[in-house]
Amino acid sequence: MRDDIPADEVTLLSPELSREREEAEHRGAWHRIRHNYVLGRVLKSIITIWAVASLSFVLVRWMPGNPLQAYVQRLMSQQGLSREEALARASSLLSYDPSAPLLQQYLDYLNGLLRGNLGQSIVAPGTPVTDHILAYLPWTLFSVGTGLLLSFLIGVGLGVLIAHRRGSWLDHVVTNISSALNAVPNYVWAMLVIVVLGVQLRWFNVSALRGTVTPGIQPGLTAEFILDVLAHAALPITVYTLTSVGGWILQMKSSTTQVLEDDYVLNARARGLPASRIHVHYVGRNAILPLFTQFAVQLGFVVGGSTLVEQIFKYDGVGYYFYDAIEARDYPVVQGFILVITVSVVLANLAADLLLSRIDPRIRVEGARR
Repeated sequence: MRDDIPADEVTLLSPELSREREEAEHRGAWHRIRHNYVLGRVLKSIITIWAVASLSFVLVRWMPGNPLQAYVQRLMSQQGLSREEALARASSLLSYDPSAPLLQQYLDYLNGLLRGNLGQSIVAPGTPVTDHILAYLPWTLFSVGTGLLLSFLIGVGLGVLIAHRRGSWLDHVVTNISSALNAVPNYVWAMLVIVVLGVQLRWFNVSALRGTVTPGIQPGLTAEFILDVLAHAALPITVYTLTSVGGWILQMKSSTTQVLEDDYVLNARARGLPASRIHVHYVGRNAILPLFTQFAVQLGFVVGGSTLVEQIFKYDGVGYYFYDAIEARDYPVVQGFILVITVSVVLANLAADLLLSRIDPRIRVEGARR
């Protein structure tokens, strides 16, 4: 075939060649997408969210008992409705028709998720699941988020300090305490705080600190309301800080110790640079990178709260309500909370990956090669 033949004539003369070119272009486009670090991470995040949403759709139907059928039976017995009328009313609580085939239910469920419709609570008919989430989520974000931030700041500071004083008595004391704090689950600390500090030492009134705010206090930007919120959240925040700070201390110590032994730090000392500059610009900035990405990931788990801690303190957060929804088999609410927690964790992981790739371009290059 001559090189001066026009492209349209080549297509007419050789349709097989045209198809090969189209297939090569498609393969090239997919290759570029697959090896693009940002697009690859975004695509994986979308697939993960879809997979968890699909899994939650299936799992709640394997739960013992059928709360929807129980709700239908209650409507039929208490209000004298026919089964069709009861099913129609029950269907209005969901983002899909429970009497439809399973595949159609699944497609309607995904369509509802894309429109932000998570259905309505079976236990509290007429209340959208999103209203429940928005009502309880701020309290969990405040308590767990504050505990995570405090533990991270304290852990980074103490980890750097004991790394620079390796082998001293301070290093041994802080390391042993950190290991002990990290080994005890958060719900055990919650029970110890109540039993020891509340019941035996009577440092606070356990029953008075239940909930998120004292009944009768009007919400607003007033000193009374703010102090009352802080008082109710103090115990969960303390527990979250105690159970997290040990891990941050040990990780920051390990990371700082490793960086202190790198060649560029030794070269900086040999050049006579000030110790403060070496500690901040050479050691601190590089040692905190692994912890910074892990902190971003942990932010995603903040949304899930801690079911056991909030149950022990009767703190009205996401974990407390999620536990109640599981007990009541209110599976639209269970599905909604699982999806929200999943989305928050996946987005936090995505943000951590993208942020670290901007800080350290080597990660983006290595990820594109895979």
